[in-house]
Amino acid sequence: MAIEHDYFGLLSSGPDGSIFWSETVDLGDQTVTVDLTAPDQDDISPDALDIAAALISGIENVDAAARRGMLAEVDDRTSEVTEYILQQQEAYGEELADMLVDVSGDDSVDIIRSLRLMSMTILADEHGGSEPFAVLEYALDADETDEVLLVNLASDGSVQSVMSAD
Repeated sequence: MAIEHDYFGLLSSGPDGSIFWSETVDLGDQTVTVDLTAPDQDDISPDALDIAAALISGIENVDAAARRGMLAEVDDRTSEVTEYILQQQEAYGEELADMLVDVSGDDSVDIIRSLRLMSMTILADEHGGSEPFAVLEYALDADETDEVLLVNLASDGSVQSVMSAD
């Protein structure tokens, strides 16, 4: 079976009924891998595909909202964002300034501004649920993706949580 959508075209299911779609999209001077996935095509609603298409088309706004979500956690010493920033400061030491796109003197803000959006995974079957609908993966160095920040978004585009993955 298959699902047809104006943005995604024909989404064919695999032998197990799962759906997978992948593209690269431009975000400024970088490219971002975008994947749409669902374990069963019967769990994907047309609304979920419309929202997914809107998130992809508006990736600049999604990225800005995710970065605001990360910044909101900087003042919390126990947040995973703060932990990630401390890890990056320790890992790069004096060379940190070379990794930053803008040096304002506030390492926390500068690191968040300098993160590269590596990928966005849309979990189309989670539309309207409590689990993340989209997960954005950020890394300071595109070649060093062992330590990343993951921003989980609800289907309305709001930030649910930010967590580190290493």
